[in-house]
Amino acid sequence: MKLGIYGGTFNPVHLGHLLVAQAAVEELGLDRLFFVPAAQSPFKSENQIAPAEIRLKLLRLALVGKTNCEIDDQEVRRGGISYAIETLRDYAKRFPAAKLFYLIGADNISKLTGWREADGLAKLAAFAAIPRPDEPAAEFPKPFRGKMLKGFPMEISSSQIRTRVKAGLPVDNLVPPFVADAIHAARLYA
Repeated sequence: MKLGIYGGTFNPVHLGHLLVAQAAVEELGLDRLFFVPAAQSPFKSENQIAPAEIRLKLLRLALVGKTNCEIDDQEVRRGGISYAIETLRDYAKRFPAAKLFYLIGADNISKLTGWREADGLAKLAAFAAIPRPDEPAAEFPKPFRGKMLKGFPMEISSSQIRTRVKAGLPVDNLVPPFVADAIHAARLYA
């Protein structure tokens, strides 16, 4: 079995995230893909992140009808700073026969050796990334194994969406329709 683990803050989830997920499922032949929202990213300040229950709600809306994608809230339940090594250890324990792939943004490839317990991470999973438009493919640093996916490179970021919402600009073409409706109805990121 091939399992994908897609960690991130998903603050909010957007079409770029969903296209990365689709590319990973197709190009890696994943049986299942788990979206794992972070309680607190070690790379972002806490005050930049919407509450976990809101991010989880938006993810549920975005994944309606996607039968090979699931949400795993273990990092939210664990609380504190979320580290990929803890999540990957959990997957390796729960699915000992599975081949694990951890999805990351291509901009994180050069930073992998600085992640907590990097050598352990490299042993537990292969990594997969999609480069942003107009960025060259990056080499995975040793000891990491990885694959650059072709995917659908798209220049959308959660921070762009938050900025647009705050400015009163539409985000309807950047996030799934149910997510846009929920953002507007709850006045999120305004």
